[in-house]
Amino acid sequence: MGRTATRASLALSVAMAAALCAGGVRADEVRPGELITKANVDKLRDLVPPGVEWCVKHGMVMRVVPSQKVEWNKAYRDATEKYAGQTKLAPDGRSLVGHVAGMPFPTIDPNDPQIALKIMWNFEYKPYVTDDEDLRNFDADTGSVGDNGALHVERHFLLDHLRTLWYTARLYIDPKPELANPDGVRSKESLHPILEPFDLKGVGETSIRYLNPDRQDDTWLYLPSLRRVRRLSSAQRSDALFGQDTDTDSYGGYAGQIPWFEWKYLGEKEVLASFHSEAFPVKYCEGNGFAFCDTWEKRMVYVLEGVPKIPQYAYGKRLLFIDKETYLIPFSDLSDRSGQLWKVWISQFAFKKRATAAYGNEYPDEMPFNPSITMVDMQLSHATRAALPSPKYPGEQGWYFNQGSTAGLTEEFFTVAHLIEAGH
Repeated sequence: MGRTATRASLALSVAMAAALCAGGVRADEVRPGELITKANVDKLRDLVPPGVEWCVKHGMVMRVVPSQKVEWNKAYRDATEKYAGQTKLAPDGRSLVGHVAGMPFPTIDPNDPQIALKIMWNFEYKPYVTDDEDLRNFDADTGSVGDNGALHVERHFLLDHLRTLWYTARLYIDPKPELANPDGVRSKESLHPILEPFDLKGVGETSIRYLNPDRQDDTWLYLPSLRRVRRLSSAQRSDALFGQDTDTDSYGGYAGQIPWFEWKYLGEKEVLASFHSEAFPVKYCEGNGFAFCDTWEKRMVYVLEGVPKIPQYAYGKRLLFIDKETYLIPFSDLSDRSGQLWKVWISQFAFKKRATAAYGNEYPDEMPFNPSITMVDMQLSHATRAALPSPKYPGEQGWYFNQGSTAGLTEEFFTVAHLIEAGH
């Protein structure tokens, strides 16, 4: 297994270097209408990183469709234009100066020595969801991946809420552009309570992130079976929880603090990514597949390499692929501390004004619905997939964007007291 992972890691470096030096792959080799499977996976060449290629070789199917442009929301676009030019990087690059709302650095210069940091700060303040987000009634399965791509489920999870409340750069819900903020909070996030399995019922996690780059996240884990709240360190956010393959810092492709890593810009390239998937809720690959099988399209991305500064951090390197239009991460390859390819995170997106034509709130602009994610441990052939929302709740749109208190996004939800109350 060690040699295989090392070869994969080496192939990653070689493939990336060759692609960036050559200016990308030949765009005519994969066309809309094609079906990419393990039988013709060689057609992908470097249109995906090794982690995604591993998934195709193990049963994930890509149906290639024409690329579609994604427009920014009007409020975000207006804020970017209004405040353009006044945002600066702090001298050490670890925070922003003068940022109010919108994209901090709308113009990216490939020759800028600080390009990697500017892309990461654009990712932090990306479009679409600026005030709050509520993901409801979703489930997850974790287990080993068979040779035929089937997920042999070991544990099933059902979760009530994953909510995020942003305190700064707000555009939709009063107060704007910032909540009352004496503690200098950037955001609060809480995942609670877990509803299944029975032995984890009531477990939850909540976290506070601060604007001060020298102040670590406050993260608490509530364990009702022990009747205690545990404080998690920044390094522990990279640890897999509850027997799953996912970790808190990998949510969305990367959910850690920007100053925790040394960032290196590797260039731009064309990839295949799922941005206008069709099935909602998610449709997994045939035979109880470990990942979704849906539409993929060509997208231009920034490629960044991140090396953690925290010695106890689980990963040795993150390779982020950040979509140039949306600043969302369609996938990310992760290496262990010895440099071997370890895990891949894959997101499935569906930009639309409502979840389906039959139900869901309609938004004035297209929003980034996220029907599923998969994280695969390639060294162990083990995976965790999450359906967002769960098919167990027909008619549930799952995602609620910029809704404020009407969706329960109050400051009380993100307290340890609420974590304990909801866990009983």
